Amino acid sequence: MATPLTPYDAVLHAARDVTKLDNALDAEMLGAALLGSVYAVAETDREAAVREFVAGFLAATSRRRAAAATTIRSVFAALVPDADGAARVRPGTAAPAWSGQLGKVHLTGCWSYGDVYGDQTSYLATFAYDDPAGGPEHALVALVDHNIGITKDVFVGGPAARILAQVRQMCAGDELTWFREEKPARMHGEVTRHLAVTDDLGELPGEGSLATDRALVGARLALLPTGAVAARVAEPLTAAERTELVRRFLAAPEAARFGLDTIDGGELASLHFCLSLLLDHAASFPDADATRWSPTVAGLFLLDWVHRRAVLDMDDAAMLPRVLRGWAAYGARKRGLPEQAAAETDAAIEEMVPEFARLYSTGERRSPATAAVAQLMADGVDPDDPAALDAWIEANRHRLADDGA
Repeated sequence: MATPLTPYDAVLHAARDVTKLDNALDAEMLGAALLGSVYAVAETDREAAVREFVAGFLAATSRRRAAAATTIRSVFAALVPDADGAARVRPGTAAPAWSGQLGKVHLTGCWSYGDVYGDQTSYLATFAYDDPAGGPEHALVALVDHNIGITKDVFVGGPAARILAQVRQMCAGDELTWFREEKPARMHGEVTRHLAVTDDLGELPGEGSLATDRALVGARLALLPTGAVAARVAEPLTAAERTELVRRFLAAPEAARFGLDTIDGGELASLHFCLSLLLDHAASFPDADATRWSPTVAGLFLLDWVHRRAVLDMDDAAMLPRVLRGWAAYGARKRGLPEQAAAETDAAIEEMVPEFARLYSTGERRSPATAAVAQLMADGVDPDDPAALDAWIEANRHRLADDGA
């Protein structure tokens, strides 16, 4: 019976033609793709898992003298220089001419671009090898998703000039996108901060080149300057700030446009409850901003979050889309968004109303706890009456246990 291959043997087999590659960039991309399988299957702290794998690989292959083995060792050491043993790796006697250029690149430009709503920001940096023999100038692109607080995708490829030209052209032709030169320190801080969250996800985003390019992206990010540019992390609004923001909104033309400035009587409680839900939802984002609303954010709120987190009565449900339309319009004006951006968000909210109403009526997206509170209120129990609440829980104990509440 043949001896089973170890993961290290499998990597050596996959890298058997590494010496036939044309340049250091191709070799680094191959090495990153091989380490991508380790990154993808790790359950937590994927960056550490890759570093530990490289350390184990270098230890297990220290006596290998074949050109492919010594070359892929050098590639891994360049990609993950903080792995144990990486500093001691030396190129073999039959190493390709480009092996001395592994990882020896410098930054040639840095930009950022994104949508005007603030849903996503992409960072683009270009790099060139110190010696052109190392390979062509190439680009690193990292997509930060501010709604979920992660670096959602990364990509390394070339030619750098073509990628940069395509991005410039795309942004120039779209009023809802922006493009600018970026400080390398900001790119380093923002991509690294959000990538740390990605590395610890239980499940990675399903598409893109995140896993296959992650190691090479880490090596390139490490070359960017750090510090000097503070991360843009919004602090939660205080109770006084929330009250003042609501006051300003109700005095704004957007509130009047949707008839929210004259609400009184029994509907007033629903109005302020709906406004509190909008503020609570905004505070749930990693980069919180109560005035940042887009079609995507509105959908997350109206078709998911509010059903899982809040118990609405019929008055609340009837009023919420109207309050959201007014608040989103107010936020668009305060943020200086183009009229087209505000119009698209408003149209998207209108389109969501039938589905919102359906989800409200079925309760299918309620969390167990929210469903229990909704049932409690439907049964006429006052949540502020401890005795009535205890009696209701006792009477419904078995059903609550079955529902997981």
